[in-house]
Amino acid sequence: MVCEKQHLKVSSKKKDNVAHSLVFDDLSPGEMIQVKSYLQQNLRVPLVDAPEAEPSDNCIYSIVLQLPPKTEVLKFLDHQGARPTRQALAVVFFGNQKDPNVTEYVVGPLPEPAYHHDVTVQKYGGKLPYYRRVQLRKEMDDVNNFLKNEEFTKAPNFMNQISDYNGTTVVPRGYPPGLKSGDRKIWLSHFQNVPGYILHPIGLEVQVDVSSLDPSQWKVSKAFYNGRYFENMEDLESQFNQGNVKVVKVKKAPSDGGYSSLKRRVPHTEPGPLQYEPRGPRYRVRNNKVEFMSWSFAFGMDAYGAPRVFDIRFKGERIVYELSLQEGSSTYGSNSPAVMLTRYMDLSYGFGYHAFTLIQGIDCPYLATYLDRHYFFDSTLPLTRKNSICIFEQNSEMPLRRHFDRAQNPFYGGLVDSVLVFRSISSTDNYDYVWDFMFHQNGAVGVRVYASGYIQTAFFFGDASKFGNMVQESTLGAIHTHTINFKVDMDLSGINYVLFEDLPPSRLWSGL
Repeated sequence: MVCEKQHLKVSSKKKDNVAHSLVFDDLSPGEMIQVKSYLQQNLRVPLVDAPEAEPSDNCIYSIVLQLPPKTEVLKFLDHQGARPTRQALAVVFFGNQKDPNVTEYVVGPLPEPAYHHDVTVQKYGGKLPYYRRVQLRKEMDDVNNFLKNEEFTKAPNFMNQISDYNGTTVVPRGYPPGLKSGDRKIWLSHFQNVPGYILHPIGLEVQVDVSSLDPSQWKVSKAFYNGRYFENMEDLESQFNQGNVKVVKVKKAPSDGGYSSLKRRVPHTEPGPLQYEPRGPRYRVRNNKVEFMSWSFAFGMDAYGAPRVFDIRFKGERIVYELSLQEGSSTYGSNSPAVMLTRYMDLSYGFGYHAFTLIQGIDCPYLATYLDRHYFFDSTLPLTRKNSICIFEQNSEMPLRRHFDRAQNPFYGGLVDSVLVFRSISSTDNYDYVWDFMFHQNGAVGVRVYASGYIQTAFFFGDASKFGNMVQESTLGAIHTHTINFKVDMDLSGINYVLFEDLPPSRLWSGL
């Protein structure tokens, strides 16, 4: 995605105050704690911290910045209007009441909250039923322990045959719940417990019905192995003991994962080239504002989304109000149930929350500027992701423009394309997404996305070749598609020139 505006006029308005960018700034840890404390005192229901919450409890799932309306922000930025009220958006799971549901509250004003408004119906057209909530990490841990401690013990001979099972040799991986509206059933695939486990499927897939808010009522509703469905683990064990189950035992992977290991195969004999800045950086970062040559912009990154930038100006004139990731989705196909039903809406997992520390010299140049981010997301207190955003100037090693003329008086003219890069990397389970926002010297803005990490796999059996490729013995690289959606709110020649009409983002809810 590239937009370019040439021959821009320098704005005659008063130079933008760097403090204005704070209207887009993410919540501080102190503000998050203030919001949590306010809700605990004013919701008038018992609240349990998310890491300890059962499905039948009430808990605060997330607290992020509530962006103010654009009209209010523009009055503040451009017409000396009042600073918009700073507010937070809190997502609360209400499991401990007659009508369990998910509710979103706008809480403000910060830093000392005094009100909370339920905006759920306004945003979604009705209450959000409880089955649409995303899975807390504790819920998934409880599902895994349920299988390990209760279900796999019902099929000891089968489990030992396929994986030499001892309680630690197998690692589960859950997929988004539900096939139709109201479902709360989760398929889990199982893999060898080694680094890069997702490349080592063993073929067992289990569906767990977690619709009850009482974990003691959870049950296995289906099992699947090597092309066959079974009623439960007892049925699978019985059929196996009768010789009715064909077992394809995978080779035991070495402790480092073997082919899935990320260890260097061939050592470097000499260091590679490095980037340097002869006179120091040509950009400046103050608060959440970046200034680079003719460019300036504000930035942020909440728990759900990747980096987002606001109030992008070139030579003092705003050309983009907001450029932000809205969703990243992927849909899979396979001949096994867990993967054939997989459809991820990755913002529900938290692109920002899963943006971890960037490694100097690999993820970003050594001389980049590194910034921390803070999140309240399925947690007790705010969490800090150290050095999870980097900013650097990069010589693209391509001329922005050039010409050589060999006329009677030969001449050459050229300009190097030096670009400012604003980057973070989200590691959502097996995938790593590299998000780049790029600012070129000619007034062009670019967005670039790289995918890295591990592919998602399934057990290779039967007609699996119709659904992907064999990447290793017994391992199918499943066919899939990725869709990345960005919001681009462009203010070219003023706010009345509309290029895109953005839709309300599907921030959180992965249920049907």
